[in-house]
Amino acid sequence: MSVGRLIREHLVSVETYDPVDPPELLAERAGIPPERVVKLNGNENPRHPSQAVIEAVASAPFNIYPDPLQRRARAALAEYTGVGEESIVAGAGADEMIDLLFRLFISPGDNILDCEPTFAMYGFCARVAGGTVRMAQRDELFDIDCDAVADAIDERTKIIFVSSPNNPTGNLATREQVERLLATGLIVVVDEAYYEFCDATVAPMIADHENLVVLRSMSKWAGLAGLRVGYGMMSPRLVRHVIDIKSPYNLSVTSEAALIASLKEAPSLMEEVGRIVAERARMFDLLSGIEGVTPWPSAGNFILCQFAPGRAGEVYDALAARGVFVRRFGSERLCDHFRISVGTPEQTDRLIEALREVV
Repeated sequence: MSVGRLIREHLVSVETYDPVDPPELLAERAGIPPERVVKLNGNENPRHPSQAVIEAVASAPFNIYPDPLQRRARAALAEYTGVGEESIVAGAGADEMIDLLFRLFISPGDNILDCEPTFAMYGFCARVAGGTVRMAQRDELFDIDCDAVADAIDERTKIIFVSSPNNPTGNLATREQVERLLATGLIVVVDEAYYEFCDATVAPMIADHENLVVLRSMSKWAGLAGLRVGYGMMSPRLVRHVIDIKSPYNLSVTSEAALIASLKEAPSLMEEVGRIVAERARMFDLLSGIEGVTPWPSAGNFILCQFAPGRAGEVYDALAARGVFVRRFGSERLCDHFRISVGTPEQTDRLIEALREVV
């Protein structure tokens, strides 16, 4: 007998998330040495962690389980964010926090509301949980259409997701928009994975809105993408529920050590963030000077570029053949676009040189 008959029906052919490939595979595809790869498809920080972070990870007590209540990590995050530690819980990346929210709120047949185009992980986690996704299209400037969101709500809607800055379009949700969404009484999750690149947050609203959840990541600004560290800020009541259902030891001792060491170095890390923001501006200006490329303004560490109908795929393939890798999406709204992460000045120069050859 096939084990397939025992698999939950909705997972037999679930629509998966499309992740980015590692540098060595990208190098193999392009036929170049790995050190020649210009990897601008994952919104990663181009700098390696500091020596202090490396030493903290190396000295972590690998032989013992981490603190299931994350006391040191939550205290460090509270000091950094200004939000009480009773309102913070950490996880293996913001992705785990998203998954835990689905475990807490979504039953088979429930749905979430997503504002398309946006981060595909929300829809993926909904499908894995047995829920469905209802899409409210963003307007022509990729801003949230609160009326469209309200029209899409039904009796099985549980969560509204908002990415701010929105990945991949780069625009921010306003406080007024978030307040309108909160007024629905549904759980509103504002994903602020790129907060440090824009300094715009709705975290202070948590104290007055029990249905607000704010997510953050250490992957982008702190350069810990490979260690998977993220956290959520929400009412203490929701924090207690999340702690009850999470894996007891979800934040490894190495991740905790890197988190705490990085937060101690926040001032120097923010200097690097400032350099990335400056490079974003330089890249935007250079992209704007290439005929046939229309960059969209961005508050994140990436820029969405628009091309003439039918050209984005051709340009994407031509860049990949030259060892420059950017990010394409399956969304119909983005068929003529791709996203470029902000890297080092040298990587920007390689990108611009390649684009000028192929556009």
